[in-house]
Amino acid sequence: MSPIRTTLRRAGLVAALTTAGVLAAAGAAFAHVTVHPETYAKGATDGVLTFRVPNEEDTASTTKVQVFLPTDHPVLGVLVTPQEGWTAQVTTTKLKTPVKTDDGTITEAVSEITWTGGRIRHGQYQDFNVAFGQLPDDTDQLSFKTLQTYSDGNVVRWIEEAKKGADEPQNPAPVLTLTAQDAGKGSDGTSGSASSSSSSLSSAPAAAADSTSSSDSTARGLGIAGLVVGVLGLAAAGYTLARGRGARSE
Repeated sequence: MSPIRTTLRRAGLVAALTTAGVLAAAGAAFAHVTVHPETYAKGATDGVLTFRVPNEEDTASTTKVQVFLPTDHPVLGVLVTPQEGWTAQVTTTKLKTPVKTDDGTITEAVSEITWTGGRIRHGQYQDFNVAFGQLPDDTDQLSFKTLQTYSDGNVVRWIEEAKKGADEPQNPAPVLTLTAQDAGKGSDGTSGSASSSSSSLSSAPAAAADSTSSSDSTARGLGIAGLVVGVLGLAAAGYTLARGRGARSE
């Protein structure tokens, strides 16, 4: 085999491997169960959390999803949005420390939501929407440990919590970051004075959509970067070929 053909083969192989690696990394990042939006203001009221569950198995479907809500920092006033094809079972737990609110003292809160009856097939995902009345204001984040059960009996436990300064765990739990309220924002985390429940509920899905759009843009950016590297590799090979031909003509 001539040196020029060898160069071309090597350049093509490098481009292909680079592109595949970038796309694989992007795909792995979106295989996790996540919560959207990723941030809310501490003590936010009348909002919506969306749990996004992708199917990462090639030969099995997701048939059951269990999301566990923290009770040490409880989410109050939880309501589940009806999901076509799925049945939701809500479990409540008595709180060790009751929570005082403007409407009275809360002694129980939702600790688990289980969805069954539907199917998330290969290459698909499902969004499960959960409305809340109030988020806690005494913690910086909420971890929602999740169990994902497949039709072949396999159970993926999304329960690992990331440690500061360490790499992301293999099966991270969905985490909601709670931020301090800005002076110019209302209790729902949006600009202006206190908003009505209806406007808050409509703004939360919009925030989730923005987060999804950002994630999609990141994935597209990674894919484009891989393709650019591939093109540059092929261009380098073409340049080498042209130089070889020029040397022979001389």
